[in-house]
Order: sequence, then C-alpha cells, then structure tokens
Amino acid sequence: MADNINTRAIVYDMLMSVEKENTPSHLLLSQTLMKYQYLDKRDRAFISRLFRGTLEYEIFLDGVIRQFSSVRLNKIKTPIKAILRMSVYQILKMDHIPDAAACDEAVKLTRKRGLKNLSGFVNGVLRNISRNKEVIHYPDPEKTPAAYLSMRYSVPEWLAEMWLRDYGFEMTAEMGQAMLDDQKTTVRVRDSQNMAAVKEALRSEGLNIEEGCMLPEALHLSGYDYLGNVGPFADGRITAQDESAMLAAVAAGIAGGESIIDVCAAPGGKSMHMADILKGSGQVSARDLTEAKVLKIQENLKRTGLKNVSAEVKDALVFYPEDAQKADIVMADLPCSGLGVMGRKADIKRSVTPEKITALAALQREILSVVQHYVKPGGVLVYSTCTVSKAENEENMQWFEEHFPFGLESLDSYVPEKVRNEQTKAGWIQILPGQYQSDGFFIARFRRNLDEGAE
Repeated sequence: MADNINTRAIVYDMLMSVEKENTPSHLLLSQTLMKYQYLDKRDRAFISRLFRGTLEYEIFLDGVIRQFSSVRLNKIKTPIKAILRMSVYQILKMDHIPDAAACDEAVKLTRKRGLKNLSGFVNGVLRNISRNKEVIHYPDPEKTPAAYLSMRYSVPEWLAEMWLRDYGFEMTAEMGQAMLDDQKTTVRVRDSQNMAAVKEALRSEGLNIEEGCMLPEALHLSGYDYLGNVGPFADGRITAQDESAMLAAVAAGIAGGESIIDVCAAPGGKSMHMADILKGSGQVSARDLTEAKVLKIQENLKRTGLKNVSAEVKDALVFYPEDAQKADIVMADLPCSGLGVMGRKADIKRSVTPEKITALAALQREILSVVQHYVKPGGVLVYSTCTVSKAENEENMQWFEEHFPFGLESLDSYVPEKVRNEQTKAGWIQILPGQYQSDGFFIARFRRNLDEGAE
C-alpha cells in the first residue's frame, strides 16, 4: 500500500458518498480511480473490488450482520453499517485478506472516524462472524424461495418475487449469479477491417482478449487498469459497449443512407454504432435532455472522429413538428429501471422500487407516443431498454402496437443466428443477465404502416 494512503478509508468514504449523496457508484469509482492514478495497480484493484463487492453483496452482507449483531440493523449508525459491510465482505469474499486484518483495520477505521466508543461493538460483530462463517443461515429455499434468493444473490426480495413469477426459480438464480460474477468489459471494434491490427495493439499493451459471444465486432477485454489509457480506445478504434446493447443498432436493419433519430442517445454508443454501419452515408441526430448528456455524446464523437452524427439538446417528451415523418429509423432506447445492468451498477439494487418501475413504464409510453411521429411511413422504430421487467418491456411493446400504426417485424433477418428464436421471429428479444455473456436487454422492432401518417 502507498505511504499515507489508507485504501480502506478511501472505500469507506466512497460508500458514504453513495449512502448520503446517492452518487452513482460507477461514476464515483471511475472518478476515484482517476484521482488515485498514482497508486500501485494492486491498490487500485483492491479499491475497485472492495467498493463494488460491498455494494453488490449489500443485501447478503446485511443478512449476515443481522445474524451476528446484538443491535438491530436499522438501529446501527450509517457509518458503522458501512464499516461492517465492507469488513464482512473482506472476511467472506476476499480469501487473500486474513480475517484478523479485516477486523483490526475496521476497528482502526472506526476510531479514525470519531466513533471510538463503537469500536468494541464493531470488533465483536466481526470476530463473531469470522468464528462462525461456516454456519451462516439462509432462508429455506422451499418454504420462502424469494427470501432465499434475495439473500443468496443479494437482490431485493420484491424483485426476487417478480422474477420468480415471470421466469421461475432456476432462471432467477441464474440471473442473480450472473450479476454477482465478474462483469466483462466488452468493446466494439468500429471497423471490422481493422480487427487484426486492433487485436495486435491490445495484446502489445498486455490486455487479454476473448471473442464476443454474438457479434464478430465484439471483444471481451481484461488485464488493463483504465480503459481510457488503452491505445485503441483513446484513438477511437474501439468503443465500450455491451454486446446485448450492440444488438439494438443491428436490429435497426440499416442499409445505408438513412436518416436516423436517436431520441435518448447519451452517452452515444448506439448513435456511434449506427453511424459506423452507415459508413459515412446518411445522418444520425443524437439527442438527449440536458447539456451535460449532450456534452458526453460530443466527447465520444470527438474521440471517434465521426462526422455523420449531430448532437443536440432535445426533450424526448416534446414534439418537434419539423421532425414529423422525417426519419427512416427512430432509435428509442429509453430511460428504464436498469435491472439488466445491476451487475455493473449495483446501487440500482438499493434505489429501484416497484413504484419506480410503474412510473418508468408510464414515462416510456409518453415518450413513445411522441417519437413515433418522427417515423416515415414504412420506416422503423426500435424500442429498447436495459431492463428485465415485463411492465417496461413486453407490456409496453404490446401497448404500442395496439395504439399506433405500427406492426412488429421479425428480427431474424438482422440478428445473429445463435440468438434467433420464437421471440425474434415475432419481432422482439429479451436477453436475460448472463445470457450470451452479456447484460440483460430488451429490443422490439416496429415498422410503420405505409398507408397511414403520424397520428
């Protein structure tokens, strides 16, 4: 560890930022790793693993703490809960950390944060867990399957109940495990003709490469410290994008020369993908709600050098008459609950609620009602989300087809053969977390009727 730098204290401060300020965990981690670039690679890896792991396993960790604490969890001070969670994670999930070290460092951190009077409590709980970690109790999977799945895979119990109803026990368990597994970094090689040179450049920098599971332009990367410092990323030859998200642009069925509107585009992954497929022809109008979001799109456009994409602030809930029936393709990758990417954004587990899903499903309908006006007769609308929620996905798909002059159109002419099934034949696909080594994602392809204008 670097002199005068306490990596556990850094993680504690990050956890408190998430707790008190609701800072998005993936952004906070990125900012922290940037701030501490001078630390040894092992220290930075420790920070990343402990921070992400504590958040990912929070529900499980709380279940363990409840079993071994004499104080009810909701009565434990927030700073102490953070220290206990990160320390229990070290004891139970980081085999290379001696239990005694995890306990001792937790006590020191408690004292340094002005909570000396609680250091004995922290020490007692952690040593109790350390002595009894082989007898941690889980709810009965047969009598209370949702409670079991919730603790075992660290997902909210109401979500376990929803997925049990929609997908059954085994699939819910598989999704839960997939979100706890190490998440792969997936990139898209923007020009397939550069694939060999890109691979050579990545290997020369010491990265490990695996082929994608669905698409030939996808690569899984590991063995790097910070993606922004990787040559082919910095020079724009690759861009970060999960493979399931890549399918959205593929499903659009771009032939060349199309006018495309991407209505909720930030940070620009799908806009750039569609522009790359256009190969300099056509035009992509990438839009989002705020200057900050559009700035992120512009930063990515600058890095990739794309010229056939414009980025502007436009509210997807506002109808712009000048855009009516102007688009060959509308990409509607809409705000959602993000259940498909909880493996990357663990704080979703603590923020999402059934009420939020209901509100988001309604918001998606409002946006679809507006942006459908932009599709030419005979044009295409792609509706996508990064979630696993029937209210936001299948039910909204059905609602849209019933209320507007569009029909679902088979995806089989566009998506890879290995993902084709009865869903894709019908015009949609729900990829579940872990399927095809990717995030959870939903895509539906609609074509506007030729004999009707915008409603």
